[in-house]
Amino acid sequence: MRLAQALLIWAGLTLAIVVPLTFAATSEYLAWRDPVYITAGLAGVVALCVALVQPLLAAGWLPGLPLLRGRRVHRVGGIVLVAAVIVHVAGLWITSPPDIEDALFLRSPTPFSVWGVAGMWALFAAALLAIFQRRLSPPVWRLSHTGLVSIVVLAGVIHAMLIEGTMETISKAVLCGLAIVGTVAAAAAPWLRARRRALSKGRS
Repeated sequence: MRLAQALLIWAGLTLAIVVPLTFAATSEYLAWRDPVYITAGLAGVVALCVALVQPLLAAGWLPGLPLLRGRRVHRVGGIVLVAAVIVHVAGLWITSPPDIEDALFLRSPTPFSVWGVAGMWALFAAALLAIFQRRLSPPVWRLSHTGLVSIVVLAGVIHAMLIEGTMETISKAVLCGLAIVGTVAAAAAPWLRARRRALSKGRS
């Protein structure tokens, strides 16, 4: 890959992450908020940013991080993602326990809470699955992991888009859109490669 192309990819990815993070960190919604609430809110934004990077790492599409190296970083990214979601939920529970209890028991009147809870449990299931990856056959692992992380990203994106909070609208929409596109592309890539191989064998 040419250096200019690699720099362009990294610059675009950096902008897609830094811009929404900056807007969120400087949002007027954080004025007079306590540190726990601010940390919890920003942890949610960080989780959304990591959700964008994860499929790119898994597919080996980031320059300088080919497939095997990218997947090693992807495992670390998974730990960061789980930690960010735990900090997000725990921080909000500290600042407002009834809201989090209502969300966890699906009693909350705010639709975004249901999507947040769905994404959280799908993420925990995906992390648990990763721990037992070696006990699963590759097809079962690939299908189940892809299905769960697709739910994580879709639910996380809907959760974020329904919230009118610290994130700026346009940069949030771009980040969410890229996360969806990256996840779909990474999920479809193995099937497209297999299809191309099958077509090539059929012609030979």
